[in-house]
Amino acid sequence: MDGAISLSPEEIKGRNMWLAWTGGDDRLWDTLATTSLGTLDFLKTISSRPGLKASRSNRWNYLGLVNEPCYTQASGPDPKRYGLWLDTRDPACGPDPFENEKKYPGVKLGARGKTLPIGSFYGYATGIVGLRLFPNPAFDEKAAKRWDPERYYNDPAYYNDKNLVRPYRVGMSCGFCHVGPNPLKPPADPENPKWENLSSNVGAQYFWIDRVFAWQSDMSNFPVQLFHASRPGTLDTSLISTDNINNPRSMNAVYDLPSRMAAAQRWGRETLRGGEQNNKQLNDFISSGPLTNFYRAPDLVETPRVLKDGADSVGILGALNRVYLNIGLYSEEWTKHFRPLVGGQDVSPIEIKTANEKSVYWQVTQQQTPNMALFFLKSTAGHHLKDAPGGDAYLTRDQVQLERGKTVFADRCARCHSSKIPQPAPGLDPNGCSGKDYLNCWNRYWAWTKTDDFKRKMQVIVHEPDFLENNYLSTDQRVPVTLLKTNACSPLATNAIAGNIWDNFSSSTYKELPSAGTITVYHPYTGEQSAFVLPAGGRGYTRPPSLISAWSTAPFLLNNSVGTFDPSPSVEARMRSFQDAIEKLLWPERRDKDSLLPDKLPGAMDRTTQQSFLSIPAGFIPPELRPLLSPGSRLLPSVFGEESIRIGPIPSGTPVDLLANLDLLGEGVSPEERPARQQRVVRLLVKLKFDLAALPAGASDAEAQRVFANVLPEMLALSKCPDYVANRGHYFGTSYYPEEPALSDSDKRALIEFIKTF
Repeated sequence: MDGAISLSPEEIKGRNMWLAWTGGDDRLWDTLATTSLGTLDFLKTISSRPGLKASRSNRWNYLGLVNEPCYTQASGPDPKRYGLWLDTRDPACGPDPFENEKKYPGVKLGARGKTLPIGSFYGYATGIVGLRLFPNPAFDEKAAKRWDPERYYNDPAYYNDKNLVRPYRVGMSCGFCHVGPNPLKPPADPENPKWENLSSNVGAQYFWIDRVFAWQSDMSNFPVQLFHASRPGTLDTSLISTDNINNPRSMNAVYDLPSRMAAAQRWGRETLRGGEQNNKQLNDFISSGPLTNFYRAPDLVETPRVLKDGADSVGILGALNRVYLNIGLYSEEWTKHFRPLVGGQDVSPIEIKTANEKSVYWQVTQQQTPNMALFFLKSTAGHHLKDAPGGDAYLTRDQVQLERGKTVFADRCARCHSSKIPQPAPGLDPNGCSGKDYLNCWNRYWAWTKTDDFKRKMQVIVHEPDFLENNYLSTDQRVPVTLLKTNACSPLATNAIAGNIWDNFSSSTYKELPSAGTITVYHPYTGEQSAFVLPAGGRGYTRPPSLISAWSTAPFLLNNSVGTFDPSPSVEARMRSFQDAIEKLLWPERRDKDSLLPDKLPGAMDRTTQQSFLSIPAGFIPPELRPLLSPGSRLLPSVFGEESIRIGPIPSGTPVDLLANLDLLGEGVSPEERPARQQRVVRLLVKLKFDLAALPAGASDAEAQRVFANVLPEMLALSKCPDYVANRGHYFGTSYYPEEPALSDSDKRALIEFIKTF
């Protein structure tokens, strides 16, 4: 794995943590199997029972998940696993070392150690990289007597029962979203990879969230339509701690951490205050050497900006530790601060101070992440096309064209996509710029990059033979979305703003960022343009991705919306995707058009593919939305029963984000205006629910569309992000970007040839 690089004992511990440590998050995923109303059930995801849509034999092609080597598909129910159809380990491989209960003793809790084994704190392997199996401490004798594996797989009344206790809980490691096929050593059969075919850091580029998080993948269920809006390889990282904005983002490839850290020392200074200062820093674990230079007590940190909106800004260890919370570590506390999946509850910050005091899993995780950082410093070298099987055939032999490509890159791309920039860089040097004056700093820098002075100096740097060495190929700066013109929903995420769930994990200088300005948004049924003012306080910016190994990471843009997805990890397939994506990036007129308004929108909106319904049982309905229940169920549930809210039919062709981005909490207005805003949302949903319910059985899309038309102006007004065009923006070098002349076709071709060498 990872090219068989040599690792120190500390680096091995870091890799083990990345691949196998789940930090007790199995509790969260078991809870969500109930609260998601049976939509998400990882115990079924890891099963290979006949009748399920996925099994080990098609897991890669259908789910995009990586089959762990040394396992075979279940041939029948396993009596040792309570009749579940789970992968079994090949005896020729020996036992899974992480299952050693003596070396890694698990947590004795509830039924563990009584009617169940305690197990290892790494859990049992599932046959899927990044998912681990843990005995369920709630599976006592009573639960065991009630357990029926046949009904669990076949009977909705049984497996959707909120009182069902499963014998196992499934935990998730970071590797689940980050391990993938090594571009330099692709597997001959992606359903049966070997360890040497895998990379720890490339990102789960082939992951289908709508199939992984919805095991039945029923498109008549609106949440599945919502998941379907996430293209393969993307995931809304605020899916669980929902901010009521649908913002799927590609899963980061972790490349060249040493160069990224060097760029952070030049431009990544942030100021920490209050709970932000409780984040661990490298200095807490290392007493001397270069890694101690990224923090100056008590409040200055030099850091990469990890999330795509640049919000993770408290230091590299804080960013790594936050990821574990986000996948379920210490969910006992975390989920008190929001309502998972559904939202509609006031959000408050989870405090590091509380986790330090009360969570052993958190304490252990903090102690281990320095080793994980050391692993990344060793393991994140890029994958170059020249080193891939047959890769050299895709590289140009025309040195004149290649040199021209370098010049074009220097003039148009390096200002965002190189960590080697002429010094001093006006606006950014020294120490970068953040906080209240950031937009002025950025505008000074951007203006300079258009000058002959910048281009002359940058061309010299790019034409140096070592330009690509120790170059992160990104500045890691925060670029205003007003300039990028990409979909604004990701940079409008609210999780890291002041007082929200990740308050302790974003810097004060992030929270002080000014408004990036005003963007143009488009009416989803007429194409009419309107202005949307971006809020201040951190939102409205996107950090440029690294272009390292760009040939292997298509489709492009932060949501993988530009380019054709190919499920094969072969070099040939990766190059097909790359060529299609890079041409659509540089010739935006070739991008996918909207199915309803192809000539009126600058791209495509994600629309529902068929009629669907949104159902929420009464027990999971936020208090603010209980007026949607009938009076009997609302006031006397013991008499009238617990009703579900059922909204639909939602007509085919409805923009998914029209519903997904409704501002349920009134976060888009001041605290004084919030109650009135929440009441507007309730009135809107009440009207929508009852008007749709009044339609005749089997109502057509046209009939349902007329109901939506009556509330459409209010839905747009109450949206946290009314930008529904998914694949627009990043028009640099094209005629769509009026600030500079468009590149000629030959210059675009030369640029593409140079990018292939990254």
